[in-house]
Amino acid sequence: MDTSLLVLLVLLVIAIIGRSSLVAMASCILMAIKFSGLDFILLPLLEKKGLKFGLLILMVYILLPLAKGQVNIKEVKYSFSTVPGVFALLGGALATHLNNEGLKLMKAMPEIIFGMAIGTILGTVFFRGIPCGPVMAAAVTAILLEIYSLV
Repeated sequence: MDTSLLVLLVLLVIAIIGRSSLVAMASCILMAIKFSGLDFILLPLLEKKGLKFGLLILMVYILLPLAKGQVNIKEVKYSFSTVPGVFALLGGALATHLNNEGLKLMKAMPEIIFGMAIGTILGTVFFRGIPCGPVMAAAVTAILLEIYSLV
């Protein structure tokens, strides 16, 4: 059996045990692509466009309240004129910077992705956390590695 399939299978089993449906579905989709024989076409396409497509879907979801008319101009103004609103702006800016650092880390050290996926599952099961995306997990990992390098 191909090593990549074995790793995806192990990840699927761990995701099922850890009740992480997103990781389980992602593993299944990638195994199906591998078994279909179209991996030489689909995997490079996903590698090139998958992150942008995923972020697009996430951004559409985040902007849904605006499209549905659930947010008015007064609430938008709140984001620029109050302490919580300014902190939200700063938090968003910091998060995007950290996510960029996480992406750089995943490109430089792709071997850490498996550990981040397992860590996300463990956090969901043992700390009752909500699964985060791999980019945010990589951002936190980048921060931890930076702290480790300083010590």
